[in-house]
Amino acid sequence: MSDPAAKSIPKGTLADIGEFGLIDALRERLTTADAESRDVLLGPGDDAAVVAVASGSVVITTDVLVQGVHFRTDWAPAYDIGRRAAAASLADIAAMGARATALVVALAAPADVEVAWATKMADGLRDEAAQVGASVVGGDVARSRELSICVTALGDLEGRMPVTRSGAQVGDVVAVCGRLGWAEAGLAVLSRGFGSPRALVDAYRRPDPPYAAGIAAAVAGATAMCDVSDGLVADVGHIAAESAVGIDLRSAAFDVPEPLQAVAAAYGTNPLEWILAGGHDHAMVATFPPTADLPDGFVAVGEAVPVEDAANARVSVDGELWEQPGGHAHYR
Repeated sequence: MSDPAAKSIPKGTLADIGEFGLIDALRERLTTADAESRDVLLGPGDDAAVVAVASGSVVITTDVLVQGVHFRTDWAPAYDIGRRAAAASLADIAAMGARATALVVALAAPADVEVAWATKMADGLRDEAAQVGASVVGGDVARSRELSICVTALGDLEGRMPVTRSGAQVGDVVAVCGRLGWAEAGLAVLSRGFGSPRALVDAYRRPDPPYAAGIAAAVAGATAMCDVSDGLVADVGHIAAESAVGIDLRSAAFDVPEPLQAVAAAYGTNPLEWILAGGHDHAMVATFPPTADLPDGFVAVGEAVPVEDAANARVSVDGELWEQPGGHAHYR
């Protein structure tokens, strides 16, 4: 089987090759795994793809990334942007306790975008999907003023019940798996015009979600779960609201790695703010019964606590309500 990365890339811009030329260029880079996938019965090329769902139920999610809002082409190469776009949706599937099977991608782009940019972005999509054994099975392209990527992911629960945000009980342990604050610190570095520490910048450009942790948490009996895309306080706040419990986080439970300490000191920032309110890392946060054995990689960081008014379930840190912004707000 040939390597998609080795295929020739048409010269010029999207305007030069047109819609169908772009579709052909992307399709040949995204279909190599289809013949071997147990999930994809029919890949790109027809009006729609056909995907097998052995369990009889489908988990589905969509994320939109817009140039200047969610990514900047001067901050990250096309390949990393593609991986980041795929990761946003794949992490949502994992956070339901499901296994991702397929992606459908829509690309809207100005006509002067280079074909090479689009194909490298597609390579990133394909390779991130391959991390979890999923395939890109189709999508659409359109001309637009702004560059945007919309990724829809499908997943299979494989007979398990979905882990939602509404199942947390008072007394449950709140635990996190994955990095927190790294991507937000990287964003702070890039926003100031710098490119190092490289580890933080790379964490923003290409997140590293702990995909396997989602299924592991479901198997271990997680009562609620979501991925941390907007910020830990904001996202665990969704669990609090949907479950009608309070969530109290313990600041001492969070390790502050050296790169965050160094950059925070240089910028006069408390690194705990990045950890608690920074998004983009796509860690997993879940609640577990107090008697459950936490899966590998999960660290206990708090507890679900009772609230007097279920309509006002809130997140606190060390017993004090968190009054600062809890994470990214799209329309603030």
